[in-house]
Amino acid sequence: MSMLGKAALAMWWDVSPEVREELEHWHAHEHVAERLSIEGFLRSSRWTDASAGEGFFVMYELRDHAVLASEPYVARLNAPTPWSTKMMPMHRNMVRTQCEVVHSHGAVTARHVLTIRCSPLEGQQDKLNTKLGELGESASQLPGIVGLHVLRHQAPAMAATTEQKIRGNADRAADWIIVVSGYDLDALQQFGDEKLSNAQLEALGAVAETQCQSFTLAYTAIPPDVV
Repeated sequence: MSMLGKAALAMWWDVSPEVREELEHWHAHEHVAERLSIEGFLRSSRWTDASAGEGFFVMYELRDHAVLASEPYVARLNAPTPWSTKMMPMHRNMVRTQCEVVHSHGAVTARHVLTIRCSPLEGQQDKLNTKLGELGESASQLPGIVGLHVLRHQAPAMAATTEQKIRGNADRAADWIIVVSGYDLDALQQFGDEKLSNAQLEALGAVAETQCQSFTLAYTAIPPDVV
């Protein structure tokens, strides 16, 4: 099964060890339910750093890009709960990217994901688009790997929200995002080394913004689970 909608919200952040337990409790038991109650939010998934670090990767799958500027969602962003108001400043090194889904092959939720953030080389966006589509078709059938998904940043026109201001207006955004899903961490990391290295990305028409990062699934939900 491919991604559930035509858009996504992809985020990376980390936290200090002393607030990690409360942040995960808040995210699972208040924040996800709040977000999935908004029309157009189809699934929430949270992964944690596979190397036992403090990082998270969170992705919301959305019906379409219009959800990101919809009145119900913007209203929530501008009226955070007291618990959200407490937890938002705890998000460190936030990369928050509103995306359209460019390619989606195979499954999304799996034990592990590999993520990489990249940008097209000048004049090579069409080449990158084609090559990543081809890579996704083949990768999703490899042993240990069940899906490959490509997202592209497309920010809606809107003012800074209350939640952003609470986080200090320091959010960054990725350009293009590759998410590889699988059940075998070694297979994912080997795929990253062989197919998504800096040299391989350049051959595809891109330059990496980050190295490949590996994450392990912590929690996933769809609206009937929490609403």
